[in-house]
Amino acid sequence: MDIGLTGGIASGKSTVADMIRNYNIPIVDADVIAREVVEPGESALEEIVQSFGSEMKAEDGGLDRKRLGSVIFNNEDKRKLLNSILHPAIRKRMLEEVASYKNQGEPHVVLDIPLLYESELNHLVDRTLLVYVDPLTQLKRLMERDGSTEQEASERIQSQMPIEKKKELADAVIDNTGTRKESEDQLVQVLRSWEVI
Repeated sequence: MDIGLTGGIASGKSTVADMIRNYNIPIVDADVIAREVVEPGESALEEIVQSFGSEMKAEDGGLDRKRLGSVIFNNEDKRKLLNSILHPAIRKRMLEEVASYKNQGEPHVVLDIPLLYESELNHLVDRTLLVYVDPLTQLKRLMERDGSTEQEASERIQSQMPIEKKKELADAVIDNTGTRKESEDQLVQVLRSWEVI
């Protein structure tokens, strides 16, 4: 079974991913792959340079994220252009990693995709698992984690699909507002009900 793991910003998805690793279930991490596809020599990086200019290359030959970020910030067309380059490259690499694990005989693979629903990637997986915290906890945790103001944190949260909407779409939900042990107990329950462990 391929499981899509997702959450909202500061919901604790990485913590739950670490718990899943403890059960020796392989995880394909979209964030890691997003960094890999723009390393020197990667075709996605070359496409970005062609579309946005040679100044997008950093001194080490990789992507100058800060510079690119300032170009796409508040520019919907440029952001869409960037996504049209990055998303297919990320999706292709993720599917290659999943296939590789399956070839090694792994029956289950977790795809850790922060924007699973926003990017409409849920068709890549059999079931989706959402790491949930209530909006107030989410705001508080994000402010504590990043040292951001309430307004900054709110804006970042609002740039994603509301977590309550994600809750409606998910096949299973782990409420991560409590203790780590409570979250792990819920995880074990879900994985057992899906016959993953």
